[in-house]
Parts: sequence; structure tokens; C-alpha cells
Amino acid sequence: MDITSDTHSQHISRQFNNELEELKTHLMAMGGLVEKQVQDAVSALLDSDSSLAERVVDNDRAVNDMQIKIDDECTRVLARRQPAASDLRLVLAVIRAASDLERIGDEASKIARNALELIDSNNGTRGFVEVRNISEHVRHMVRDALTSFARFDTELAMEVVQEDERVDSEYQSAMRALMTFMMEDARSISSVLGVMWILRALERIGDHANNLAEYVIYLVKGLDIRHTDPEDLDHDAITGPRNGNKA
Repeated sequence: MDITSDTHSQHISRQFNNELEELKTHLMAMGGLVEKQVQDAVSALLDSDSSLAERVVDNDRAVNDMQIKIDDECTRVLARRQPAASDLRLVLAVIRAASDLERIGDEASKIARNALELIDSNNGTRGFVEVRNISEHVRHMVRDALTSFARFDTELAMEVVQEDERVDSEYQSAMRALMTFMMEDARSISSVLGVMWILRALERIGDHANNLAEYVIYLVKGLDIRHTDPEDLDHDAITGPRNGNKA
């Protein structure tokens, strides 16, 4: 049975309904914080804002604390309610999503730490255009993945999965360009390596956003597509019929 946004509001126990809604609410709150962490980390680099980068690093603990809280809530639901079918899929999807959000927070912290080193070295802005472009893509992926989770929207989730392919292609092109630049100017190696680490972190953020989208498809359709090439996916089985919340 497919799940819609109304599926988890039909239990006899109002308390159980509330517990499931709180899981989603807390996950969305964590997602909002993580999304801001990514935005601030990139802005710190592009604007040479050391204080902003330091705040991103400091806020990583808050992200970790939110994951622990969500995991504890999921554990209590599993122990008290012993959910089955769609309810169990929701709890499992929340646990997995919180883990990926925590990893996105880690990558944002890596970007901020590398930004601090690049700001201190003041060795130019080579590769910043690539950082800006790829960061915009992955930030939209994170936002759309979270929106698809909130709405149980498999169509939007599939768009995130497809976008990950484009981000990977952009990342590879950017890395080739920066490798060429380092070979032409050995003095740039240190600073360009820092930018390459940032691009790697952004690419990983895209991968985690892709994971979030895959969890939505698992949650709504019961399909595990984690090891399936996007070109081999049955789009009609995943996205149609349109989700009930979009009727």
C-alpha cells in the first residue's frame, strides 16, 4: 500500500499519531539547521567571513544533539508501539534520514574548517566559481529532499535522484579543471587542494541528499532503490499515481 500524508493520522491512539508527527517535525527541524549550516559554510568561504565559518564549526554539536534526540524518540516508539507496515517504514526512514542529515552537518563543518584555512592564507579565489555553482545545486537537493519527505512526494524525490547525476558530472569537471591549473602553477597547489576538499564535501552532501530522497521512495512505495541505476528505475511505479497531497 502506498503512503500519503494522511496515512499516519488514522490511528485509534491520538498519542501514537502525535508521536509519529513529532518524529517528522523534529526531522524537519534538524534538516532546516543542516541546510543553514551548508549555506553558511559556503558563504563564509565566498565572503571571507571567518566568524561565520567558526559558528558553523561550533554549531556542529547542535546537529549531533538533534540526531541523538531523534534516535531516542524512534527507539521509544519502536519499544512502546511495536509499529508494523507503513508505521515501521516511517520510523526506519526517520532514523536513516537523521543519520544522513548528521553526515551533511559533518561535511558542512569540513567546508567551514577549510574555509578558515583558505581565508587565513589569502591565496586567491581559484575554484570559487565551481564551489558556488555546485553548492547551489546540492543546497537545492537537500531542500527538495526534505520537502519530499515532509509531503511524501515521490515525484520530487525522483528529481533529487536525477539531480545527483548532474552534480557528480559537474564535480568531475571541476576537479579536472583544478588539477590542470595546479600542474600549470605549482604555487597554487596548497590553496587549490583546499578548494578541492570543499568540492569533495559538497559532492558528498549531494550523495546524502540523494539518500534522503531514496528513503522517501522506500517510505511511500516500499521500494528499495539504493543500488539501482537511475536509468533502470521504473518511474511510473515510483511517481504515479500522483501523491494524494497534490491532488
